[in-house]
Amino acid sequence: MKAVIFDLDNTLFDHTGSAERGLRSWVTELGLTPTDELVAQWFVIEDEQYPRWLSGELTHQGQRRARLRAFLPLIDRAVPTTEAGLDEVFEGYLTQYRNNWIAFPDARPALEVARGNGWRTGVLTNGNTVQQNAKLAAIGLADLIDVVCTSEALGFSKPAPEAYLRTCEALGAEPADVLMIGDNLENDVLGAQAAGLPARHLDRAAGTNLLDLM
Repeated sequence: MKAVIFDLDNTLFDHTGSAERGLRSWVTELGLTPTDELVAQWFVIEDEQYPRWLSGELTHQGQRRARLRAFLPLIDRAVPTTEAGLDEVFEGYLTQYRNNWIAFPDARPALEVARGNGWRTGVLTNGNTVQQNAKLAAIGLADLIDVVCTSEALGFSKPAPEAYLRTCEALGAEPADVLMIGDNLENDVLGAQAAGLPARHLDRAAGTNLLDLM
């Protein structure tokens, strides 16, 4: 093995935990009680709208606006009629999300093991380039990553084969010599294997951590 590619959200970076804490803080700021049901609905809406950006149907900011249009009625808040108004409201959530960014405890140790093995390290993420790089910097992992490839920059989203192959090219290694690790079975394992990479599934719910897969 010459290199390893990690997914970012819910692999190295605790997106779900960060988003939940951010949402609860934001909803509380709005004078409401952030119930478990409300939190669950937020993630349902995210799962509905985010793929519309990946497919090119919406811009990255557009999927944020779509999420608010679906969510604000659930908390009896008026939906702004302008894009600028929607962006201003979303910034309230986004600020709290950023304030709660955190890496998983096993993330840095796993990257250090990879470096110790002499492997090049990469991140392949279906995300916005600016935000994903900001996450890595904020959670203290950027110094251990050689290559960051985002769907936005590549023009391809996982599980398209080109996403993995271009990341391998950026790492200077053949696909067969690059291990892919991530939490999403389709995007991080099956897609990678179809592109010729060995891949391992991070199933945190089953008690697996990154160090188990190195």
